[in-house]
Amino acid sequence: MLLIIPLLTFLMMNTVEPQTPTVPPVRHVLTSVSQNIREETWGLTSRDLRLPGVADWSIRKYTLHGGRQEGVDLIEIDNGRLRIVVSPTRGMSIIRVERGPIRLGWDSPVKEIVHPQFINLASRGGLGWLEGFNEWMVRCGLEWAGHPGKDRFVNNLGEVAEMDLTLHGRIGNIPASEVEVEVDRQPPYRIRLRGRVDERMFYGPKLELWTEITTVPGSPALMIDDRLTNHSSDSQEFELIYHANYGPPLLEEGSRFLGALSEVRPFNQHAARGLAGYGEYRRPTPGFVEEVFLMTPLADADGRTAVQLRNQAADRAVTMAWDTKSLPFFTLWKNTNTPEEGYVTGLEPGTGSPANRNIERQAGRLPKLAAGETRRFHVEVAIQAGHEEVERAAAPIFRLRNGREPRLNASPVKP
Repeated sequence: MLLIIPLLTFLMMNTVEPQTPTVPPVRHVLTSVSQNIREETWGLTSRDLRLPGVADWSIRKYTLHGGRQEGVDLIEIDNGRLRIVVSPTRGMSIIRVERGPIRLGWDSPVKEIVHPQFINLASRGGLGWLEGFNEWMVRCGLEWAGHPGKDRFVNNLGEVAEMDLTLHGRIGNIPASEVEVEVDRQPPYRIRLRGRVDERMFYGPKLELWTEITTVPGSPALMIDDRLTNHSSDSQEFELIYHANYGPPLLEEGSRFLGALSEVRPFNQHAARGLAGYGEYRRPTPGFVEEVFLMTPLADADGRTAVQLRNQAADRAVTMAWDTKSLPFFTLWKNTNTPEEGYVTGLEPGTGSPANRNIERQAGRLPKLAAGETRRFHVEVAIQAGHEEVERAAAPIFRLRNGREPRLNASPVKP
């Protein structure tokens, strides 16, 4: 029984695409290494294309100046209901998404959208990634993700050597090499933003990530479709975590996390003390130390699952749905410190946990790509406004639960 289908139908409502499109889409290249192109500013609106019966939408590309944001490119898509801001300079991370007063994002102490050239990932014992951390959704990966520390690798002499891994990998601080926009000329007039980010080196990984961020005019939803390819002649370990971060108005005292889960484990002994209340949120608390939980989602017959974060009144929420065959784990990060320090929670589908790669390998959570292999990842996100939308989006999660409660495994992920 396909329990997640009603949720996906909600996320995708009025987005059925034609089987055999006959009119080619509008396509525009914004950045291209191969063509030596980078447009400083560019825009396109629904009025430019004169599409019939479609909500007003616009796409705008611009470049930031001043401070550590000098040279950062942003692309803003307004579909008539959602406003989506993406940074190709920061690995195609999504800076924020807004539906009226409801925001996907958070108030980071980092106020500028920092250009990767100003970030030293190795600083502060491998925590330099945090100098630019303020996005709604940033990918962690690709050669590694998770906590900093030591791990082994094979060097240029074919010997096993030791390397320092920095927090959450490099992909979020690599500018995209190719960026293009595409808009369908046939209903539902889907808007697509594509980007390619390469994580390559001699005697190292040769990984290519193509991402496609799509939405439909007037829809409360967006989709992220990623293709990860190993261009090496050898197999390659990899990690990928979709680190989606939420602050007010969705996060507040009394907010709730809902998921259909088979198991919940604390990341460390500190988080184990909060295991019983893993799905509940506090008001901003001075001195709060982050709590992290690794979860194994339940899935329908097609491998689909979903989670929801709702505010205290249950009249505002966000739902994330994905395929557990490619993203079998889920991390819940709770950091309910003061607003000045960062009042935020992370909902994070991934290939494994945010532990150091060495721990993930030992636990059997470290996947590999064969030589030339491509793997696909798909995440759908929708914002709900009003009690009816919130409860309708949560209903498939409760059906998937079918009255089952997750096993609370007190054994920490991190030894």
